[in-house]
Amino acid sequence: MSPARTARALARETITREILDSARARLTTDGPAALSLRAVARDVEMVSSAVYRYFPSRDALLTALLIEAYDELGAAAEAADAAVADRADTTARWLATFRAVRAWCVAHPGEFGLLYGTPVPGYAAPRDTVAPATRVVRVLVGIVGDAYAAGARPAVVPLSGAAAAPGTVAPALEFLAEHGLMRETDLSDEALPETIRRTLMAWTALFGTISFELFGHLVGPVADPEAWLDEVALRFGADLGIGV
Repeated sequence: MSPARTARALARETITREILDSARARLTTDGPAALSLRAVARDVEMVSSAVYRYFPSRDALLTALLIEAYDELGAAAEAADAAVADRADTTARWLATFRAVRAWCVAHPGEFGLLYGTPVPGYAAPRDTVAPATRVVRVLVGIVGDAYAAGARPAVVPLSGAAAAPGTVAPALEFLAEHGLMRETDLSDEALPETIRRTLMAWTALFGTISFELFGHLVGPVADPEAWLDEVALRFGADLGIGV
């Protein structure tokens, strides 16, 4: 690469970063649905037509923001899990991951609103957001898998009707198999579907609890949201046989 091309590439990278930073700030002040390239252009002191050379549409900008935010959140979860030296201590890994996810979300409420808030009207996230979006649940599945391999099993709750159908978690089982997140020997274990159900419940409870905190729904009934998330984490972990 020639020096001139390198300079152009660096300039483009710098301006792209400025646009993304401005857009992320706008997520907090205006909300995802109100995000506009025109407003972002004013923030970075560019004409709208110039911004379109970096992001051809609002949807392209939203997609870039989604991928970046999902990747940051996933990296926080992965780092928290990896920092637990005793890999056999699945309780510590589980709790550390829950705490790291909450800490990132509390520090980035605008981005949280984009990831887990009200869908933006007219926008449909493309397939290239899926891998970043699953990084947190992959960490949780990894911890549960290690606990499962060590003998942890949830108590199977008798279900009836539609809830009892194996198909309710079939997409999750397919995802795990497709991405090599479970062993062939696990497939014959009758406790596996229940483990998957409990893991999905814990994942949704994690983000539901954070959502309640960030949108003010825990004000009044909960004195300490941070301690409350620990309780949620430990109880759902116990449901999975982690820490029991």
